[in-house]
Amino acid sequence: MTDQPGVQTAIAVATLSFDDALLELQRTVAELEQGGLPLERSIALYERGVALHERCATLLGEAELRVQKLLERSSGALEAVAVRAAEATADQE
Repeated sequence: MTDQPGVQTAIAVATLSFDDALLELQRTVAELEQGGLPLERSIALYERGVALHERCATLLGEAELRVQKLLERSSGALEAVAVRAAEATADQE
């Protein structure tokens, strides 16, 4: 991989499922709320929390787009289509 911990963390977050990312975000927030942490640990946890939040938001957005695509089918047949946010924006233009 890489020797940079921040890059490794970003890669690890990008591979998490929604449930795993949400669970880890909850744990991260709980640890921060306990307080008494060294500044560097608090900052690292905060950065991790932001990355986890962004991952959850991305996955929720993709799920919403999939549901919208299901609802847009006019033939009456429901079909799940893998749609990324960038693709949905291009379709709407």
